[in-house]
Amino acid sequence: MKSIVLEGKSLCKTFTNGEVSANVIRNLDVEVYQGDFTVIMGTSGAGKSTLLYLLSGIDDITSGEMYLNEKRIDNLKENKMIDIRRNQIGFVFQEPNLIDDFSVYENIIITGYLGTKNRKEVHRNTDELLEKIDMIEHKNKYPSQLSGGQKQRVAIARSLINNPNIVFADEPTGALNAKQSKQALDLLSNINGSGQTILMVTHDLKAACRGNRILYIKDGKIDGELNLDQFMVDSLEEREKYIFDFIMSKGW
Repeated sequence: MKSIVLEGKSLCKTFTNGEVSANVIRNLDVEVYQGDFTVIMGTSGAGKSTLLYLLSGIDDITSGEMYLNEKRIDNLKENKMIDIRRNQIGFVFQEPNLIDDFSVYENIIITGYLGTKNRKEVHRNTDELLEKIDMIEHKNKYPSQLSGGQKQRVAIARSLINNPNIVFADEPTGALNAKQSKQALDLLSNINGSGQTILMVTHDLKAACRGNRILYIKDGKIDGELNLDQFMVDSLEEREKYIFDFIMSKGW
């Protein structure tokens, strides 16, 4: 049985603007398992990205409990949460958000320096990641010299520099063309194949079929789950069909 890396219990998130309140996440329970590539899908405004930001600790829950490796984290002081975000969690945003004045190499190592590892180890890990993402020859280039796909590959490498327990990805192909999207998804699939746990939000079927577990969120709650491991599916086309049928049954 797979171990639970991340768990949310009775999660709620309420946004308030003056006298108006909106309950975006409503008494939601969720578990993320070690080594899974879990995908969150749903219609626009369902709460997908909000849930991702809550589970990653970037945003605070209104109520409920969150556990990382069986340790409760929602009640930790901010300095402890900063340490967790730096060392145990990686995040890939829709936009790469690279530092313009830093080279590819510097954009990755700066995140490593913020962690607890020594600098020699950070440099070694950075070199290994640049090889993995096929960017070692571009290590001294600046973001302005890179394509959108190359920038996103650097952003993915940056999310991995501190060997996180889990990598979160919020629409990581949303700003990429078809070729660049495939390259980014191939990279995510490869790192998941080496054991990295990934939790990704997407509205794109071709991106979703890289996952092995699909969670459908509706009105701030998990409305259904599809586990692709139960099917003998080899091709991405077959996976896409299973996912399409599943989300259509949920009113996508």
